[in-house]
Amino acid sequence: MIYSIKAKFISEKMEDFFKSLTDGTIENQKPDGQEILNSMKCAKITGPQIICWSEMCFCPTPLKHERQTVYDKFFSEMEIKLVNEYVQFEGESFFDYLKKLD
Repeated sequence: MIYSIKAKFISEKMEDFFKSLTDGTIENQKPDGQEILNSMKCAKITGPQIICWSEMCFCPTPLKHERQTVYDKFFSEMEIKLVNEYVQFEGESFFDYLKKLD
């Protein structure tokens, strides 16, 4: 299943999030680490502290494991919608934004 996600990022935690994305912590997480990393590289900032992205997940509850292990630590107000295919959002690259914080 593919989902479209909108979330508010917690600004003061973004340096830690970027570190986890780039030091292998998230990438090596099984079974979804690579999908999380790829999703964050495609995520776009669409408003003040708001990002949107698409992600594939096979959990019975959408993004359950991803939220428990990663997303709920760094995001709030997540809105998750089932979509037919990956969505390309307009806006500033979230990953580029994170790189600037480093």
